[in-house]
Amino acid sequence: PFIRADGKRIYMPYEIHALEWLLTKLPVLQAPMGQAEGVEVFGQETLKHHRLRTERAKVGVRVSSGIDWFDLSVDVKFGGSAIGYAEFIQAIRHNEQFVKLDDGTFGVLPEQWLKRFRRVLAIGNTEKEKLQLARTHLGLLNDIAENVDEFESDEQFEKMRERLRSFTSIEKIKLPKNFHGELRPYQKFGYDWLHFLREFQVGGILADDMGLGKTVQTLALLQKVYEDGAALPSLIVVPTTPLFNWQKEIERFTPNLNVMVYAGTERKFLQEEFAEHQIILTSYAILRRDIETLKKQEFLYVVLDESQNIKNSISVNAHAARALNARHRLALSGTPVENNLMELWSQFAFLNPGMLGSERTFAENFAKPIERFADEQTSASLKQLIFPFLLRRTKEIVATELPPKVESTVYCDMDVEQKRAYEYWRQYFRESILKSIETVGFQRSKIKVLEGLMRLRQVCCHPRLVDSNYAGTAGKFEAFIEMLDDILAEGHKVLVFSQFVKMLDVLRRHCDKENIVYEYLDGSTKNRRERVERFQADDSVKLFLISLKAGGTGLNLTAADYVIHYDPWWNPAVEMQATDRTHRIGQTRQVFAYKLITRESVEEKILALQEKKRALVKNIITTDSGFMKSLTKDDVESLFG
Repeated sequence: PFIRADGKRIYMPYEIHALEWLLTKLPVLQAPMGQAEGVEVFGQETLKHHRLRTERAKVGVRVSSGIDWFDLSVDVKFGGSAIGYAEFIQAIRHNEQFVKLDDGTFGVLPEQWLKRFRRVLAIGNTEKEKLQLARTHLGLLNDIAENVDEFESDEQFEKMRERLRSFTSIEKIKLPKNFHGELRPYQKFGYDWLHFLREFQVGGILADDMGLGKTVQTLALLQKVYEDGAALPSLIVVPTTPLFNWQKEIERFTPNLNVMVYAGTERKFLQEEFAEHQIILTSYAILRRDIETLKKQEFLYVVLDESQNIKNSISVNAHAARALNARHRLALSGTPVENNLMELWSQFAFLNPGMLGSERTFAENFAKPIERFADEQTSASLKQLIFPFLLRRTKEIVATELPPKVESTVYCDMDVEQKRAYEYWRQYFRESILKSIETVGFQRSKIKVLEGLMRLRQVCCHPRLVDSNYAGTAGKFEAFIEMLDDILAEGHKVLVFSQFVKMLDVLRRHCDKENIVYEYLDGSTKNRRERVERFQADDSVKLFLISLKAGGTGLNLTAADYVIHYDPWWNPAVEMQATDRTHRIGQTRQVFAYKLITRESVEEKILALQEKKRALVKNIITTDSGFMKSLTKDDVESLFG
């Protein structure tokens, strides 16, 4: 303790940093307490290793513009002394408030500047001598410009900044003359928002719920830009299953657009005809195979439908998409985040390269704090960062004309023989996994963990999926048969989804035995269009058995009003997409969706995981209520980028 002249004892923690002591504790000694004066301090000017400058830091920023980026140089001065760029970046990165200056003294960086530049570093490129930000960070730069002591910029940046200042709201754009049909109010605003992205030359994700018309909003945009004289072709990349659905929508809404379907074994002869068409329609499979050809062509737009197909940044799909040459980029997805936030990074790396920083810095500064520690401040920062570039509306808010959807979970008990099989496999994999972890560690045992989970899920569906000689039945299978009989007896049409093709085979054998007419679709199905059209039009076909992966997106099956998910998937959004094959615009009846869950099994744990993932998506991918996305001038100035 230190005893003052007035007899008061002041305790100073001995573990405190010397500079922090000089900054925060020494003034306590000097300040008066009551009527007594504080102590007089001598010798600060003679300190050799801990000379602390008390002047306020003055921050200067200079900006120069590149084609798609801005270079920032930062100067921080304390009186006549300064900190170098590398030292400043290092201090921000390590959250060091005390920085060594060029004359050997120390200065104190204000806490608000540590926070402000920490966010900049998380999304900027610091590998060069100057800090580099993408053009999508214009709003962030404008915020910096208004808060530093000195700010210099070039003419190009000032023009863009003035354009940002003059922005008041998203402009309403007339629909194209040759667009056949009408847009609902929320679709018209989506169309206007797509033009807003085009005006500012940035990419974005149209993330409306499945069935709300992302395709038609996109086609209206493309019809308009080609009516206005655009010459370059546009590329639309879709999963294989909905390829024919896009053809039908183009024929219906924009028949004047000149379309080429780039697919099939003879497609190499079509490459020279790209320039003669306005729309090139292809699949992700073709994109992967023909990327060396496709990347040589300059496109006006590249549109990725179901853009979660590039959610893995190291996948061939993602690499191919990023390699394409386009003036404008769009992504369409009702589920831009299915499992984790790195999927969002991968899609924005295609849309606006550099906007969310490098993959490593995004993981460290956004994904990890949000997913592992539920950091609300970081979650809010990410939400603000992506806000102008992501538009999402839900059915509950905008499609009030849709009939309600009733979702129910049906719990099923295992019968005795099935329970015995489940316990056998549970114990087998438990011992096997524990032994593997002890031998090679957890990371190298993950494949075995996944294998064990899949086996247990298959037993929950029907033990026959893991043992072809199994002669018994399964509790869930019996519950399904009873439910199916009731639905068909009442004359309803029903979609049945399973992620296991083997389970669909079990269901098919039952239907064949009972003479139940059905349609079927999995990844190997060739004539998908004919099967969909038959189910939609033929009243004798009441049942559609569908592989979740192959038919969970891109299909219009509004003839059905019942949906059964035979087995749960890890992410609820995937199941919702599948249900939305029927609960979409055009549906006139109430939709009933059932999820079958085996009690006291791994499937109950999947439900708990679904709730966790649902909360993650809700916190980041916010719904825009009403018909308007509330982009104000202040929003864009502070959030654009």
